[in-house]
Amino acid sequence: MDHTVRGLAARRGMDRVSDWNDKMIAEFREGNGTAGRFGRALVIMHTTGAKSGHERLVPVAGFPTEDGWMVVASAAGSPKHPGWYHNLTKHPEFEIEFAAEGDGIGTAKVRATEITDDAAYEAAWKVVTTTMPGFLEYPKTTQGRRIPIFRLTKV
Repeated sequence: MDHTVRGLAARRGMDRVSDWNDKMIAEFREGNGTAGRFGRALVIMHTTGAKSGHERLVPVAGFPTEDGWMVVASAAGSPKHPGWYHNLTKHPEFEIEFAAEGDGIGTAKVRATEITDDAAYEAAWKVVTTTMPGFLEYPKTTQGRRIPIFRLTKV
């Protein structure tokens, strides 16, 4: 992230988030697809900003599916959706980096679709919380916000 973007992030109170993102991206790339507590379950989304139109790199937990991944717009339990939620709804096609089979990093073009059907959402939420139980804490602080889950399907 360049100096100008860091300055804007700091003025918006996002220092810690941008620093964490930078750290996760660096760990993922330096570790050939392995990063911190995520192990090989991290994906880096190359989204397009809903307002700015600029590329945004967003590291998130990726939950493998038969035809791609699921990602969760938890914002760590915030009452508001993370900024990248709006990026995916406005620009649903983008590239991701993911941990390739064995060792290394792969890339794929994906299309994001929000899971809105209640039964499909509950099944997806069960996969997420069984795989990473920490997600069970987030609904306690969302003030009623339903945490969005997206399918990232390879295109």
